[in-house]
Amino acid sequence: MSSTAPDHHHRIIKEISKELGFMHCGVSKAEFLEDEAPRLEKWLSEKHHGTMSWMENHFDKRLDPRLLVSGAKTVISLLYNYTPSEPLPDNSFKISKYAYGEDYHFVIKDKLKDFLGLLREKIGDIDGRIFVDSAPVLERAWARRSGTGWIGKHSLLLNRHHGSYFFLAELIIDLEVTPDTPTGDYCGTCTACIDACPTDAITEPYVVDSNRCISYLTIELRDAISPEFRDTMNDWMFGCDICQDVCPWNRFATPHNEPAFRPSPELLDMTRNDWIELSEETFRRLFRKSAVKRTKFNGLKRTITFLSEK
Repeated sequence: MSSTAPDHHHRIIKEISKELGFMHCGVSKAEFLEDEAPRLEKWLSEKHHGTMSWMENHFDKRLDPRLLVSGAKTVISLLYNYTPSEPLPDNSFKISKYAYGEDYHFVIKDKLKDFLGLLREKIGDIDGRIFVDSAPVLERAWARRSGTGWIGKHSLLLNRHHGSYFFLAELIIDLEVTPDTPTGDYCGTCTACIDACPTDAITEPYVVDSNRCISYLTIELRDAISPEFRDTMNDWMFGCDICQDVCPWNRFATPHNEPAFRPSPELLDMTRNDWIELSEETFRRLFRKSAVKRTKFNGLKRTITFLSEK
């Protein structure tokens, strides 16, 4: 392989990324995440993952993409905007912005399939896999390595030009590509996210205890929500955006132009009382293609009932 081939591949990847509407694209070398290993081990040992036992599985694969794709040489990290033009009405129960429209897993996965197809058309036979929050991949670690941003004190990826309202996705391929350079950490002395978290889920800068995180309580937790959180959940019934909403970097966030992520008129019209009286039929209709399905009807009703019993 000539010395210019990795640079050529890098240019093609960036061109395809723009063509498919990704907000940002970064490239990193596929190798063992040595720095992440002790952090992940400590986070798991302290049980910060709560009941998400699946996070204990495939420890080695989470740290080495070459165990996910044989012969892997490159990790392509992609950001896809989901910033809404305006939030849902604030006089009702709240849903995280990422779930306003259709399930991002399917929307972005289709784009990644197109990405890999275009890459093969332009370069040749490439072996690889696409990932959208669907496998043991440490997305934020790879995104940071690829220069698309840094991991903020709320543990989410931040970008100086776009904030944090974006989805992460990856392609792991066996093609050699010139890597990008990691960016710095621009949180500085700011503690806005830590100060604003009503349940004190950010136990220290860069560390989140899922057991106290509203997103975890409303989406992943299958048991009853502890009464200690009754007065601190601020009417969030699916997910939570508080730590992002207060982040100064999100003043740079601009509305997405993805039709699939727009909320339906029916969702916009839902009142507080409509949610309290939510039927399974309405739930299925409202969230037929939505990420909200993850919590299931009984899970959402549990949370709404919990929030209504103040």
